Amino acid sequence: MLPARRIAISAAACAALLVGLPAAGQASDPEVEQLDRGIHLSSLPNKSVPGPSRMGGTYTARPLTGTAVRLGPGGSATVWYARTRTKWTGSGQRLMVLGSRRVRGQTWLKVRLPVRPNSTSGWIPRDRVQLSHTNRFILVDTSRRLLRVYSKGRVVVRHKVVVGAPSTPTPTGLFALHDRVKQADPNGFVGTHTVTLTAHSNKLLRYDGGPGLVAFHGRAGASLRDPLGSARSHGCVRMNNPRIARLSQFMMGTAVKIQR
Repeated sequence: MLPARRIAISAAACAALLVGLPAAGQASDPEVEQLDRGIHLSSLPNKSVPGPSRMGGTYTARPLTGTAVRLGPGGSATVWYARTRTKWTGSGQRLMVLGSRRVRGQTWLKVRLPVRPNSTSGWIPRDRVQLSHTNRFILVDTSRRLLRVYSKGRVVVRHKVVVGAPSTPTPTGLFALHDRVKQADPNGFVGTHTVTLTAHSNKLLRYDGGPGLVAFHGRAGASLRDPLGSARSHGCVRMNNPRIARLSQFMMGTAVKIQR
């Protein structure tokens, strides 16, 4: 369990895992709760739901009630339990949709799960979630240390970032934005905001009391010593504070593809 005594990621832990998010069940910042308003709600209750892409954006599933996530569509072994709120901040939970399938007249959604290993996914009934859509798709190129945001296939944001050092690289794969925290100390190591991913470090199973979560976060204090475009973090992706402040307003569940 993450230490409740801290509010921000420690400088030492900086990017391999989050330390000091609010305790499980704690109410999140009211400003955060306002960010999901105005999201386009999908009108595809019984049709095929596509997975994320640069052109098509991302569909997300927000559980309406606590629901078992199954190994396969149609009901099978339980691989995870989807609660209505995230574990760390208590914000509304949104899971990235990877695709859908009809089984015996019921639509099931394949979703990415915020657990190890990083590729873990499961199936949840369509009628147990609120299905939403965003045009956004995020791509991080760790070789070029570059982050791009796509909307309907067009690059709308492009900027340099700090990525994981060779010994603690940023994991590659298809992940999603999962939770967000406005930092109490904007001048701390992680800057103004932290946005956790469904990704975990492949090198650090646990670190400084946390579970090895990887995140996007800002820059301030000692982290400014590592210039944008460098590979010096423990796995997180760092960016300037105005950039992370804007990204923290994105819908949770938005796809994040990290590649070399």
